[in-house]
Amino acid sequence: MFTVIMKNFIAGQHRTIRANTALEYQSFLPNLINKPFIANNQSTIILLEEATRLLGELNAYSRLVPNIDYFIQMHVKSEAVSSSKIEGTRTEIDEALLPEEEIDPERRDDWREVHNHIEAMNWSVSELNRLPVSLRLIKKTHKRLLSGVRGNYKMPGEIRTSQNWIGGSSIRTAHFVPPVPEELGILLSDFEKFWHNTELNIPVLIKIAIMHYQFETIHPFLDGNGRLGRLLITLQLIERQFLSKPVLYISDYFEEYRQSYYETLDFVRKTNDLESWVRFFLEGIVMTSNKGKQKLENIIALREQYESKIATLGRRVPTARKLLIHLFSQPITNVKNIAEVLDLSFRAANDLVDSMTKIDILQEKTGYSRNRLFEMKAYLMLFRR
Repeated sequence: MFTVIMKNFIAGQHRTIRANTALEYQSFLPNLINKPFIANNQSTIILLEEATRLLGELNAYSRLVPNIDYFIQMHVKSEAVSSSKIEGTRTEIDEALLPEEEIDPERRDDWREVHNHIEAMNWSVSELNRLPVSLRLIKKTHKRLLSGVRGNYKMPGEIRTSQNWIGGSSIRTAHFVPPVPEELGILLSDFEKFWHNTELNIPVLIKIAIMHYQFETIHPFLDGNGRLGRLLITLQLIERQFLSKPVLYISDYFEEYRQSYYETLDFVRKTNDLESWVRFFLEGIVMTSNKGKQKLENIIALREQYESKIATLGRRVPTARKLLIHLFSQPITNVKNIAEVLDLSFRAANDLVDSMTKIDILQEKTGYSRNRLFEMKAYLMLFRR
């Protein structure tokens, strides 16, 4: 099999498509990727080593955190918020934690998209126990991502059968036009084979980087390709046991450097410079692994502070500890919710909230006398940008 040295990589070719007598446009057909790749730049190799080391440290640290599953939902929600922001939604982490009825009606579509992303991530991670990363899993995840939201009419869970485009008000003015539907079968089969080809001696992180570029170039769905492509990175890392839990915030990096993210992907198609994209991706792994580890360290330190404060509550200590565990996955709540979760009367739940407020674990955030919301502010601050 011919080995591709990245400096010799050819991304694909633009082709003139004549849709009808009145419409002609340029579509990009990417080359197949199921072949060996070798980085030719020493800096890429050094960066790969650093990314692999730090990702391993993050994963090891996540295994050491007691009751890590209680914190995972905040990681998933934070990733969903960042990934959705890249696509233009305006939901912040605080809003993502609120029930839908608390959201401004004008922002509820954004809120639903974020919650679909959360549900799709949770479902697909659990599904890895039964189904490998594959087109079947990708389509099922896409269906959950788009069902009931603005892209609901755009064939959730189905590969597109019509042309899409990126940027511009029409296909004539588009910034980029992905391959035509008739070419998707071969491209997606090649994409899936590349992931499962054990004969290719390619480091996993480089393989994932190449696949993310290829997925965004193929753009196989009518909508949701960006969010699904970024979610797929997490699934691949978990399947190959680089992560045991979804604790990497790669979308946070892509959102912070959004312009560079799009430009670097686009640069591959324009100049064939695949290695620049690979380095950008690896830099993201390095940055987000470091941030993720620091966040877990801060969570552990904060939990110790909270446990010390709760120890002063006398007979309420056992119930307060149960509430604390709940707050680590849902740090904005109200008395009614606490009563339901802990199986308490409303009065007992209210007294518990008062106690947690007095020791400065919870803070009232609405300023109202009724329908009050409480937040675990110091913990929530760890997830705010």
